This record gives sequence, structure tokens and C-alpha cells, in this order.
Amino acid sequence: MSIKEQLLNDIKQAMKAQDTVKRDALRTLHSAMKQVEVDKRITLSNEDCIQILKTALKQREDAKESYDKAGRLDLSEKEMYEINLIMHYLPKQLDDAELESCLRDIIVKVQAKDSKDIGKVMAEAKSLSSVATGKRIAEMAKALLG
Repeated sequence: MSIKEQLLNDIKQAMKAQDTVKRDALRTLHSAMKQVEVDKRITLSNEDCIQILKTALKQREDAKESYDKAGRLDLSEKEMYEINLIMHYLPKQLDDAELESCLRDIIVKVQAKDSKDIGKVMAEAKSLSSVATGKRIAEMAKALLG
């Protein structure tokens, strides 16, 4: 079952369960996917859906950070709920140990010596983008090269 089909099924289940918070969050994600389909006149593949979900995830994370700084815990909790919901549809994310191991392999492969070589590492680490956020990859790469 594709990500888009799973999303539609989950919307239906949320409607039956009268879970308005989940329903509305899922509808927002589905709307973003539908908008891309209409704009580009394509049918989304799972890879396209993953990219849209990653964009939505980053938006939620940025919003949560802003709400935390502003002391708006109610809105921060809402964003955290949506982050967890989005993570459900993304491929399983690497934990820190797995990500560190992959980045160490990449550092050896590109022969990176220090933080000046972060660009080489990040270019090679694009293959990890579906299983870790760019922010996590960059932070860990800086720490390993620092």
C-alpha cells in the first residue's frame, strides 16, 4: 500500500472514530500532496510523498521551536503531535548510533579530515536523507569532524 493510500485510509478511520485532531492533521498532509499533484499534473510516487512529508516535518519542527521560545506550550504540543503523526508515514529513522556509523563510513570514503570538508560529507550523505533529517546529519557530521 502506498503512503498516499495509507493516509487516506487513516483519514477514514479517524473520521469513524470521531478523532477530529488526527483527521484534520491528516487532511492537511493529504491536501499538500494533492496540491503537488494538481500543480505538476502528475501522480505522486512514494518518493514524492516522502519529500512532501519531510517538508511538512521540517515546517512542524520549526514551528514547535518557535512556540517553545514564545512559551506557547499548547501550540508546541499540537506541533509535536503532528510531528509524531508524520514520522509514522516516513521510513524508519536511524537512531544516533546508526547515523554515526553511516557518517563515519562516509567520512572515510570521502577522506574528510576536518570541518572544512563538511561539504563533501554532506554531498555524499544525501543518500541518508530518507532515514534522517538534514539537520541531524549536519549536526552529527560537524561533531564528528570537529
